[in-house]
Amino acid sequence: MSYRFMRMILMFDMPMQSPEDKRTYRQFRKYLLSEGFLMHQFSIYSKLLLNDTANKAMLRRLEKNNPKVGNISLLTVTEKQFARMIYLNGEKSDSVANTDDRIVILGDEDV
Repeated sequence: MSYRFMRMILMFDMPMQSPEDKRTYRQFRKYLLSEGFLMHQFSIYSKLLLNDTANKAMLRRLEKNNPKVGNISLLTVTEKQFARMIYLNGEKSDSVANTDDRIVILGDEDV
């Protein structure tokens, strides 16, 4: 695990009263999954990012696709900080999709 990897954590609450609200929620959730976010809990998603540049680019894309309803919060931490998460109940996912093992870096070994 490298110190430069970051984890963007996105938490949201959206209204679910009307059919339009439900459609907006489904579209936003579908967008998050298409961007590579993984669901941790019903309204908590995270995405592994290579560096701060990727973090800023993702933030711009999220602002562009903001549903503008409810409450959406973002928190970015280093992958090392994210790995120290304590689980009081439930189990940590050992899926490769939830680690930096799935990242393939092409190019010089010195990078």
